[in-house]
Amino acid sequence: MAGSEEQNADIESSLKEWFSGAERVVVAGIGNPVRRDDFVGVEIVRKLQNRVSESVFLIEAETVPESFMDPITKFKPTHILIIDAGIMNQKPGTPKLADPKQLMRKTSISTHTLPLRIFCDYLTETTAAKIALLIIQPQDASFGEGLTPKLKQTAKNLTTLLQKLLP
Repeated sequence: MAGSEEQNADIESSLKEWFSGAERVVVAGIGNPVRRDDFVGVEIVRKLQNRVSESVFLIEAETVPESFMDPITKFKPTHILIIDAGIMNQKPGTPKLADPKQLMRKTSISTHTLPLRIFCDYLTETTAAKIALLIIQPQDASFGEGLTPKLKQTAKNLTTLLQKLLP
């Protein structure tokens, strides 16, 4: 249990520092609804609905984040947080705050490499926003619906944390 508490403190510290100075924030959840834990990003965004201020723009991007480029640019965010499942060879449910530049490496931490890279490149060019990825290690990304119990708990914990830290 101590490892889990330490991990929560690490992600809280990372997010708190990253959100420093945030005025207008986009939170985009990415994931496939029929790939079990891959949907965790969208689930977190859904849980944040009606629980954040008007300075937060929530997007359920699912598998097409590029479809939201124009609305994001028009919102003029100071910060863009993209939440997605990604293989990081960690324990299931482990969250990590990552720089989108990490998607440029040959071995990517995301399951949506090309769309996310294009998405982040475009947003870097069209907004002055800080961009980060909140990557969560899935337990089961096979075909099926619904998060595993471990990822449901992670989604709940991260939703509570984001509610506390968002402007």
